[in-house]
Amino acid sequence: EWTMKTSIVFLLCISVFPGFSQGRVVREDETGFAECNMFFPGQVPPEGFTEPFHVKICQQYNKEPRFATLYSTKDKIPLYSAFKFTKPAQSEEENWLIEPQIDDPENDLHEMVHEADIGGTVANLGVNQALTSDYVGSGYERGLLNPSLLNEEDFQVATYTLTNAVPLSPAVSKSWHRDIGKVVEQALIPHCSKMDHLYLLAGAIPSSVRVKGKVSVPESLWLAACCDGPEGWSLGLVKKMNDENSLADLMVRELEKQLLPGVHLFKGNCGEAKQSQEKREAVLQAVSQIRSGEQVGTSDNQETKDSGWVRRVAGIIATPFIKLLELLIYIFVELVKFVFYFLWLVVKRIVGTVLDGIYSLWNGMVSYLKAVSMVLISIPYDVGRVIINIFLGFLQIVRDVVYLTYRILSIPMGFVLHLAAFPYHSICAIPSVLKDMATGIGGTFSLVIDATAAVLHGFYYLAGHIVKRFVPKGSSDD
Repeated sequence: EWTMKTSIVFLLCISVFPGFSQGRVVREDETGFAECNMFFPGQVPPEGFTEPFHVKICQQYNKEPRFATLYSTKDKIPLYSAFKFTKPAQSEEENWLIEPQIDDPENDLHEMVHEADIGGTVANLGVNQALTSDYVGSGYERGLLNPSLLNEEDFQVATYTLTNAVPLSPAVSKSWHRDIGKVVEQALIPHCSKMDHLYLLAGAIPSSVRVKGKVSVPESLWLAACCDGPEGWSLGLVKKMNDENSLADLMVRELEKQLLPGVHLFKGNCGEAKQSQEKREAVLQAVSQIRSGEQVGTSDNQETKDSGWVRRVAGIIATPFIKLLELLIYIFVELVKFVFYFLWLVVKRIVGTVLDGIYSLWNGMVSYLKAVSMVLISIPYDVGRVIINIFLGFLQIVRDVVYLTYRILSIPMGFVLHLAAFPYHSICAIPSVLKDMATGIGGTFSLVIDATAAVLHGFYYLAGHIVKRFVPKGSSDD
C-alpha cells in the first residue's frame, strides 16, 4: 500500500511539475565535479579525461545532487555517468531535458529545461549536444548510461536528460538496461557490506558511426563498480554493440586499457591491495549466472525455483489489476492536470482582471496626483501674481493721488503768480503803448498830408489837361 501511494504521488509530481530538474555545468576553477564529487570513491573523479571538449555536469534535482556526467561535445554523447544505487524503480515516466549552457555558456538558464520551452533563448542550440530531433526517425533510442530503473523518485527523474543518453538500437537498449539492472541488484549489492559504499560508473566508447552525421553511436558500453569498504572489490563489465547478448567481465585495470590512454577510473584502483578475492569471485559467479540466464540466489535452489514460480504466477494474476491500476492512475493524473489547467485559466483570468483594474486605478491615481500637483504648483505662482498686481495697483493709486494733488495745488499758485505779475506787466507796457500811440498819430498826420498832396496834384493835372485841350496852339506860338 505504501509503495502504491508513493508511485501515485511520484507519477503525479513528474506529470504535473516536470520542470524541477536541474543540471549545472561545472566551472573550470572548481575541483572535480564540485558538489557531485560524492559519487566517486574518496570524492576523486576518474583521471585521464582531459580533452577540451569534455564537459563536467553535476546532475541535480530539487537542488540536490543526483549523479555526475562527463559529456563529450565532440561526440554529442556522455563518456560516463557516476552514480550510486538507491532503490529499484516502481514505475517510469519519460520527461527529457537538455542542458542550455553546453551550447551557450553565457546563457542565464542555469538549469536543465525542456527543449520545447527554450524558444530561441539559447544561442547555437544543438552545436555541442544532441537534441531530440537527432533521434527522430534514426532507428536509435535514447539509451541511458545511468539507467532509470536503478533509481527511484527524484533520482529517477534526473536520469532523463539527453546528457545521460547515447544512441542504442532498441534491442541493445533493452538488453543493456535489463542486464545492468540484474547485475547491480542481484550481484553487486548483495556482496557489498554497505550499499552506500558501492560506486558505479557507466560509460560509452564513441565510434566513427554517426546518427544523422552528428551523434556518435557507441562502439561498446561498459560498467565499472567499486565496493569501497571492508572486504571491498572492483569489477568491470563490457557490452559490445554488435552483440546484444554479450556481457564480458574483466578487471578494472583491463577496462581502463580499452578507454583513453592514462585513464584511471577509481582512486588507488579502489583499494586493490586490500580487496577481497573471495568476494570478487562471488560477484563474478553471480554475474556468470545472470549471463547464462540462471536465477541468482544464496539459499537452496529448490526454494529459489519455487519462489520464482510463485512470483510468476502472482505476476500473471496481478498483471490485469496492475494494468487497470495504471489506467486509473493515468485517468486520475489527466483529471488532475485538467483541473490544474482549468484552475490556472480561472486564476489567470481573475488575476488579469484584477491587474487591469489595478492598472486603471493606478492610471487614475497618477492623473489625479498629477492634476493636484499642477494645482499645488500653480498656487504660489497665482499668489505671487496677485501680490504683484496689488502692489502695482497701489503704486497707480499713489501716482494718481500725487498727480491730483499737484493739479489741485497748481490752480491757486498760477492765479497768485499771474496776479502778482500783473502790475509789473501793466507798468512795463505803458512805454510801448505810448510809443504805439505816437506812431499811430504820426502815421495819421502823414497820411492826411499825403492825401492832401495827392488831391492837389490831381487838381493840377486836371487843370493842365483842360487848358491844353481848349487853348489854341497858335496863340501859344505867339
